Amino acid sequence: MSEVLNNRETLTVERTDKQEKLKAIIRKLHDGASVEDVKREFEETVGNISVAEISRMEQALMEEDQIPVSEVQRLCSVHTEVFKGSIDEIHGTDGVTFEPGHPVHTFMHENRELEHKVSFQLSLHKDRYMRMAEEEEEERQVLIDDLTELLAIDVHYSRKENLLFPYLEQYGIYGPTQVMWGVDDRIREAVKEARALLMENDHPDAEDLDEKLQYIIDEINEMIFKEENILFPMAMEHLTEDEWLKIEREGNVIGYMFIDPPVRWLPERADLTSGEHFLKDGTIQLETGILKVDQLEMMMNHLPLDITYIDENDIVRYYSHGKNPIFARTKTVIGRSVQNCHPPKSAHLVEDLLDAFKSGKKEEEDFWISFRGRYIHIRYFAVRDEDGTYRGTLEMKQDIAPLQEITGEKRLMS
Repeated sequence: MSEVLNNRETLTVERTDKQEKLKAIIRKLHDGASVEDVKREFEETVGNISVAEISRMEQALMEEDQIPVSEVQRLCSVHTEVFKGSIDEIHGTDGVTFEPGHPVHTFMHENRELEHKVSFQLSLHKDRYMRMAEEEEEERQVLIDDLTELLAIDVHYSRKENLLFPYLEQYGIYGPTQVMWGVDDRIREAVKEARALLMENDHPDAEDLDEKLQYIIDEINEMIFKEENILFPMAMEHLTEDEWLKIEREGNVIGYMFIDPPVRWLPERADLTSGEHFLKDGTIQLETGILKVDQLEMMMNHLPLDITYIDENDIVRYYSHGKNPIFARTKTVIGRSVQNCHPPKSAHLVEDLLDAFKSGKKEEEDFWISFRGRYIHIRYFAVRDEDGTYRGTLEMKQDIAPLQEITGEKRLMS
């Protein structure tokens, strides 16, 4: 027994030592060290690295060293290049097969299509545009079409962020997901900016355009590498088969990028209803009435607005599920910290609003935005009990464009 304990203690010391070396390397990058210098040091002092160590490193940088998510995002591409050789040698999804319909199979199928559209199609059209000044207008439209197609990348990233990330967070993995979400957002914005540059200018600056398009190509390919060599292996290491099944079932809610909806993945042993039992025939005694559970659900789902309830600990507890939701939501948000349901760049706004509600500084807040041809009114209300104690936040979203068209009066049934 003492030998086992000693071995375990030795492994813990070695792991801690390697973790400190990894953090030191990242700090050197942060302070301006060259990639080649750091890569040599990495090869000499650290050796091979596991996916779990990448995860711990990023999380430690943000939690222990208080390095902002934005800083880790800036370093992400650099340190991935530093570690790429080591990861390639012992990790990744090369050679691993997944059944059709399994979420990882679907993500990778999309990535193969994305690689073709970026590394072949967009790259080819970019180079041709730079060479063919005489046919600039025609080639400009080709690039606009390419970038319009690439807007669909939002679907791939949204499935990853809203279906896969919540489960990783349940296993205490926050750092890598926050970093990756931030990079996803940069890619989304880069595609939109390059497309806008081409649409708003008949003769955009060639050097600026070339730089923007090359950035998109490089960052998308880098993200594919990170997904398949860091994210997916990490997820396979932690998630259960039942959790993968829940992700698979929710995929249609968000949709798919460049591919048809995949075949259903139904492993023989899976219990498709695991963890989702509740009393459909039960009743709920309310202060102003008694409702069956299914009556309450139907009532909430038929409201002409989307409702979300967040408890006093910032955990998402409920959302209504109407026929025409304003934003696609999946069941994986239930039990998730609301801060992690938003991109890192806007998480501080959520935090500020909740702090204002908890402190009593505010009781409600309103926002309104244009979104895909709709005019969305978003309202937040602090929920308090009879003693005035903060018990959570209620979010209500409604498309008010039809209401803005109302004039006069209507007193008779149509």
